[in-house]
Amino acid sequence: MAGAAAPLLADIARHLDRLARERACSPRTVASYRADLALLAGLLEPGETQWSGLDEARLRRWVAGQMREGASPRSIARRLSCWRGFLDEQVLQGRLPANPARGLRAPRAPRRLPRALSPDQAEALLASPAEGFEALRDQALLELLYSSGLRLSELTSLDARPAERPGYRSAGWLDLAEAEVQVLGKGGKRRTVPVGAKAREALARWLTEREAFLGLHPGADADALFLSRRGARLANRTVQARLQRLGIDRALPARLHPHVMRHSFASHLLQSSGDLRAVQELLGHGSIRSTQVYTALDFQRLAGVYDAAHPRARRR
Repeated sequence: MAGAAAPLLADIARHLDRLARERACSPRTVASYRADLALLAGLLEPGETQWSGLDEARLRRWVAGQMREGASPRSIARRLSCWRGFLDEQVLQGRLPANPARGLRAPRAPRRLPRALSPDQAEALLASPAEGFEALRDQALLELLYSSGLRLSELTSLDARPAERPGYRSAGWLDLAEAEVQVLGKGGKRRTVPVGAKAREALARWLTEREAFLGLHPGADADALFLSRRGARLANRTVQARLQRLGIDRALPARLHPHVMRHSFASHLLQSSGDLRAVQELLGHGSIRSTQVYTALDFQRLAGVYDAAHPRARRR
């Protein structure tokens, strides 16, 4: 983006600032948008200083080039989505007569269903007894992931209780008495998610261990719900590594990571209740389309039962 004209850089900077302030986009998301918009600016010819130099034909050539180079449809779609939002803003500001990306669509990506544990696998994973700091912590976070379907970032940002003071305000917290967690999800959307009985039991055991740990380590993070051995808030990568290790230790057939627990939560809840709208609310999905993928998972389970049980479905 260093070679882009100053007016273009200023437009990009204003857009990114608005995303950070108004939509509460994370620094990582803003950095991703910055890279996408630098690519868009690079489609202009040298010396062009206005976005009006872009037209639909130029963007279509870019899409075609990406497809020839083997770029994934998901990657192309993400960039086009970023460009549409940015160029819509330029139209509203009068810097562009029309949005050349508005009519463009990325090539269709193959539909990939999320992996989920079977109910028996989930039970086996959570059945191991826990003793000691790390085992109690890991059991509590596993139970909470499966009980409430949290995203990884929502889990690691949880505090043991709500806190607000100069320079700090809890993004999310556990309320064990009310059997719920308050989380701050994507786009700064706050939601309340219930916590099941087994998860509450595991969390209560962990909180007892946590309080003893804090008493011995006064420099530890007194806000964070989940702590490392060094007393710091547990990092996303640490949770990923711990779950992978637990999956191996407990002989799961596939790699265990936090999103598998979220998928398992949604799939098992939908199988039991059939209430897609409730699952959408609990997951924090902005669109019902994001949740509908779990109906396909449920159909796969039913189709498996049919194939195994129906006399006319059995292969000879």
